[in-house]
Parts: sequence; structure tokens; C-alpha cells
Amino acid sequence: MVDVRQPVGTSPAVVPWTAVSVVMIGMFMAILDSYIVVVAGPAIRADLGASEGQLQWILAGYQLSYAVLMITGGRFADMYGRKHIFILGAAVFTLSSIGCAAAQDPGMLIAARVVQGLGAALMVPQVFAMIAVLVPERGRHRVFGVLGVVIGLATIGGQLIGGLLIGADLFGSQWRGVFWVNVPIGLVTILLAAKYVPESRAAGARKLDVPGVLALSAALVLLTFPLIQGREAGWPWWTWACFAASAATFGVFVAIERGVDRAGGDPLVHLALFAQRSFAVGIVLVLCVYAFLTSYYLALSISMQEGLGLSALGAGLVYAPAATTFFVFSMVASRLMPKYGRRVLEVGSIVVATGYLTTAVVLLYGPELTPALVIPTLMLQSVGGGLLITPLLSTVLSGISPDSVGTASGALSTAQQVGGALGVAVIGAVFFASFHPGTDGGAAAGHAFAMSSIATCLLAIAVSVLVFRLPAVRVK
Repeated sequence: MVDVRQPVGTSPAVVPWTAVSVVMIGMFMAILDSYIVVVAGPAIRADLGASEGQLQWILAGYQLSYAVLMITGGRFADMYGRKHIFILGAAVFTLSSIGCAAAQDPGMLIAARVVQGLGAALMVPQVFAMIAVLVPERGRHRVFGVLGVVIGLATIGGQLIGGLLIGADLFGSQWRGVFWVNVPIGLVTILLAAKYVPESRAAGARKLDVPGVLALSAALVLLTFPLIQGREAGWPWWTWACFAASAATFGVFVAIERGVDRAGGDPLVHLALFAQRSFAVGIVLVLCVYAFLTSYYLALSISMQEGLGLSALGAGLVYAPAATTFFVFSMVASRLMPKYGRRVLEVGSIVVATGYLTTAVVLLYGPELTPALVIPTLMLQSVGGGLLITPLLSTVLSGISPDSVGTASGALSTAQQVGGALGVAVIGAVFFASFHPGTDGGAAAGHAFAMSSIATCLLAIAVSVLVFRLPAVRVK
């Protein structure tokens, strides 16, 4: 973030962990809500009568609004104050969570999820900005390391936490508990932020790049809508027309950004960042990593619940050993990064790809799908995930020039959510096209989950190739 004003009273030698921890709660809520809903998917389908496409939109709608408005949320904070916008985002997120919990049909839930994504887009950019403003430069790698653990735990723990909440069925809330839980956490976050987070804003407020926001929004919707709806509709002509229009609109977006930059304005995305190899490779890498996370957990959840007949709690517990493994190897990664740097990610990416491939082989050539069959392979995936996902953002950002870190972090966060939405569309399409439950739901789920594992393995291989293309830096 450039042109920031250091809040009065912040010591240049001390990391203000109280303020940083408060904004990280907002980050945890926003990331968790991308994944906690996954385990609730089958229950939502049964209760609200949601179609496969509507279920995918319940996930992707949140991620798309979150992604498209992320950088805009950062601009609002520059103009009106990061603390104020963070609190506003937490309030929107909390109120929309109530709307999600009270939804009576799929359309209402999708709409509330889109608004919830808006709240996340107002909160999350302030986390990176607060770190840039409040934390002395020599302490930022340590804080980004903690942030990586927070993001990783929210990502991996969502399925387990969701299963526990649905299984607890507090006050008869069933699947709605995954949204009600945000309300007390959101209220506490607002109160703590009001008391402990200092205000800051950019010294020179930057204007919003409205044409850029509109062009990027249109391009993403034109790409995602046919991916999610096309299979159910039989891939009619309009799906291909949307793909072509999306490509053209992305071209328009690039032209708009170049024009704003040439005019001396402040584009939504500074295309000059792509001249830095760490960013050019890193943004594609982040997009690919998060493309397989949400979608794969959705396939796992439906396989366990609709295929094997497990409860949401049972499905969440299937992932408990993997979540524990991820946490352990996240800690291992934080200790190894200062010495080995990119090598940790290289090993992690290879292990992740091996884990997905092993899952596919076991399901295709082994006995019929059971929880005991996939738990070891899920744990293998989490060994690699802990080494790869937790230090990923800090590694990419460490190779970017200091004056570009704020803009780059916002773009990388956007790539996380865009990747998640596209992954739900693509891997979700592979799974639902392969899942034909009949008399033997276990066999059908095993086949569909194997196909999803193969598709995800291909993405993981691409991730591994990209990791080896990152600059060889060490995170101190």
C-alpha cells in the first residue's frame, strides 16, 4: 500500500498483535465461509429443493462478489478510513449471515450469499493494509506467516466445523447453524475493532476505477454462469456465446486498465505488476490452488452424505484426521521456510498432486468407497497442503517490490476467490456429470469422486510446475 499514514502511537519496533489479531478474525470468518457451507450442501439441497446448479451458485455467488469487489473495498478504505470500512464490512457480513440463515428458498440464499461476499470484500483488504501500516517492515514476514496459518486453518477446518455445527443442531437450526455462528463472532469483531484497531487512510485518496470494476464483473459472470448452468441445460448455443463474450470482455478490461494508467489515473489492477515474475507466476499459482480446494471438498461432502448416507457430522469427522495433519504440517512449514524457502512449497506441491492421484487410483482399482479408504489419502493431501498453502501468499509477496505489496496482496486475494468460483464450476461439473446414484450410491459416489480426484490432480500438477517457476526467495 502506498502513501499510508502511520497511526499515532504505533511504535516502529513493536508488532501490535491485539489490533492485528482482531482484523485477522475478519479474515478467518471470510475465508471460513467459503468452505463451511460445503458440508451443508446436501442438507441445503434437501431442505430448500436446490438444484445442482443452484448449489454451485450458493458457493460461487459468494466467491464472485467477494472477488470482484475486493480491490474496490481497498479503495473505499483509502478514502474513508480502513477501520471504518472494516467495521462496515463486518456489519454487512453479519447482517447478511442472518439473511442466509433465514432463507426460505435457493434464490433467497444465493442473494444473501452475494451480499455476504460484499461484506467480506470490505473486510479482507483491510487486513493486508493494516499489516502494511501497523507492522514494522522487519516483522511483516512473521505476521504474514501467522496470517497464512489463519487462512489455512479456515480453508481446511471449514468442513469439520460445519459438520460439528450441523450435527449439534443448536436450537433446531440444522444447516442454518453454519450461518448463525457468524452473528456472535461478527458482533464481537465489531466491538473489538472499534476499541483496539487504530484508524488510518491513504494520504492521497484514490478514485474508484468504476469502468474497470464493471468490465471485470461482467467478464467473470459471463465465464462462470455457463460453466455452472451449461451442463444442466445441455450446453446450448448461448453457453458458447457467453464464453466468447467473456474473452472479449476480459480484453476490454485490459484496454480500460491500460487507458487509465496512461492517463495517470489509478487502475483497478496495475498491469505493470505482471512484469514482476513473482507476481505473474504467483497470481496464476494462487488461482489454481484455490480452484481445487472448495470444489474438491464439495465433491467429498456429497460423496460421503448422498453417496454413503453419512450425516453432515459424520462427513465432517471423515476430514478430521486430515485437518489435524494440515495443522501440524502448517507449523512445520513455518519453521522450514526461513531455511529452505521455495523448496518447502516444491515438496508440498508434489505431495499434494501425489495425494490426489493416489485417491483416484485407490477408488478406481481398489474396493468400494468407504471413509476408511479415503482418510489416509486425504491425510496425504493435507501433508502437502500444509507445506504449500500456509506459506504461499507470504512467499509470493516476499518477491514483490515493497511499494507494490498492498496492490499485489489485494489482487492475490481476488485470485483466491476467482479460483474458488471457477473451481466450483469446473470440478463441480466433472463430479455431477459422473455422479449417478441409483441402487448403489457408494459405487456411484466412488466413481464420481475418482473423476474429481483426476481432474484435481491435473490442476495440482499445474500448481507444481508453477511453484518451480517462482523466484527462489526465503521467507525470514
